[in-house]
Amino acid sequence: QVQLAESGGGSVQAGGSLRLSCAYSGPPYNRYCMAWFRQAPGKEREGIANIYIFGGRTYYADSVKGRFTISLDNAKNTLYLEMATLKPEDTAIYYCAGDQPYLSYGTCPATRSAYGYWGQGTQVTVSS
Repeated sequence: QVQLAESGGGSVQAGGSLRLSCAYSGPPYNRYCMAWFRQAPGKEREGIANIYIFGGRTYYADSVKGRFTISLDNAKNTLYLEMATLKPEDTAIYYCAGDQPYLSYGTCPATRSAYGYWGQGTQVTVSS
């Protein structure tokens, strides 16, 4: 059983930074792909970053590439999302996810349906 719990959301002005954390538990082979998704009001849940925990390969959506960084601290059982140069369009509920999906060329998928384990979400609000 995999359990995930996000923290670190909040309100920030445009151009600012935030770090989200996701505390995880459960066997690594049940969650070898770990990801961050976000969902803005009225929009679909979007996969924005993921990491293959055994190889370290990462993926970023174009909308966050160069601004967000996903990382793992296995000693603390925590997944992070460092967010910089935040924009109002980054406002959303951010979710941590994990599972053991099929890899494509060693990269984890970014689709919502590939992940069965989810945290409760944390709100990020960016004001202009």
